[in-house]
Amino acid sequence: MKATINASASSLDKPARLRLALRQRLERAGRGAATLIAPGVYDAYGARMVQHAGFEAVYMTGNGVSASLLGKPDVGLVDLTMITAHARRVAACVELPLICDADTGYGAAAAIRRSVEEFEAAGVAAIHIEDQQSPKRCAQFPGARAVLPFETAVARIAAAVAARAPTGLLVIGRTDCAASMGLDAAIERAQAFAAEGADAVFVELKGHEGVLDDIREVTERVRVPCMFNLDSGGPMTALRAADLADLGVALAIYPGMLRNALGYTMREALGHLRADGNTTAMHGRMLTGAEYSDYLGLADVEAWEEQYPA
Repeated sequence: MKATINASASSLDKPARLRLALRQRLERAGRGAATLIAPGVYDAYGARMVQHAGFEAVYMTGNGVSASLLGKPDVGLVDLTMITAHARRVAACVELPLICDADTGYGAAAAIRRSVEEFEAAGVAAIHIEDQQSPKRCAQFPGARAVLPFETAVARIAAAVAARAPTGLLVIGRTDCAASMGLDAAIERAQAFAAEGADAVFVELKGHEGVLDDIREVTERVRVPCMFNLDSGGPMTALRAADLADLGVALAIYPGMLRNALGYTMREALGHLRADGNTTAMHGRMLTGAEYSDYLGLADVEAWEEQYPA
């Protein structure tokens, strides 16, 4: 069951408007239009940076949120209340569709219904729900992930689709079974997710030598927009936007790029401060105070305060 939106875009509130924009953009992407690129962030500051850079969508990574809020690896420690409270703040600060990692949906059918309601209330545009068994583990950790039985995995996506409001969020069905069960099994699950009304599918693939052929096979055999994680390594790291479109990729996410780049820079800056006793070595490699304020929209805040002096 696809979500239906009868109102004109101009009459919709912000979350519904961004969901509609995302739905329309995904329907074009990978079928003649450019792939939608969504850099991964773990906080509102990162989302502001993505918007300022001119991207059309932003992705909130569960791995990054676990690191940011808990300082822990992505092993299922972030719960529904934590992720949706964080997502609400991220979605509120930008005019971009926020695509959010919803892990396993945080339970069975009743829990998934509540998860959908909470993400919708947070203003999120789309979520993906995976078929890992609980407790889940980040797909990029070494080894294959244990997944739910086929019928259970499909039923959870069906529950998410049925739970959303008419102008509700997009549901992306994700499978992590390719590493342990093979590509055909992953495509079978993706096709079943699509048949239950998923707006898009996400087949998690490792960066092995033949991964580009696997991507093309997924996009050719699944008749809804296909999403891929481009941080998986191997030949995927060299793909450009035109390559992604040629492969039929509708949505490409880069969950780890910013958190890893920022971690590298933080380690370097702290090392210089500890070794040198000052920040001279980092001059020219940091934002100025004015640039930082610009990314956060300080000028807009000041203009508002001038208009309404209190």
